[in-house]
Amino acid sequence: MSDVSGAAQDTERGRHETPTERWDRNWSDIQQELRIVQTGTQILAGFLLTLPFQQRFTMLSPSEEVIYLVLVVLAVVITVVALSAVSAHRLVFRQRQKHDLVRAGNALLIAALVASALLFSGTVLFVFDVVIGDLGGVVGGVVVFVGTAALWVSVPLALRRTRRDG
Repeated sequence: MSDVSGAAQDTERGRHETPTERWDRNWSDIQQELRIVQTGTQILAGFLLTLPFQQRFTMLSPSEEVIYLVLVVLAVVITVVALSAVSAHRLVFRQRQKHDLVRAGNALLIAALVASALLFSGTVLFVFDVVIGDLGGVVGGVVVFVGTAALWVSVPLALRRTRRDG
């Protein structure tokens, strides 16, 4: 869809904005969503980074140590992905590429959300594994992953089906 037809459709739906204003609004939305993802990830990463300094950490099994390290890497990956949108913005600032930035930011945000779902479910897997054992960890991790995927996919799909044009 071209910018002009998109602007015409937005005007028909009650939005009166130019294509440039729409790209600016979309970029602001992406920035806010990335802030939310990044804040949650940073809190969880902070929690993970304190664990090696706890006495019980030395009692982890080799598989629990691997899970822990994977979770730390996932937290770092999410942070780097979220910050890469900031980096992209800085590098294309005033280059009249807001539409490219919005497209890239959208892809980066989706990647951060997928990695976040893995981080959340992996953290539950890890904690449950340490507290109640392997089976509890797997069950807890799978339940959180399936629940997250269901909410993050089914809610938007339901909203799309009930969309009102007007």
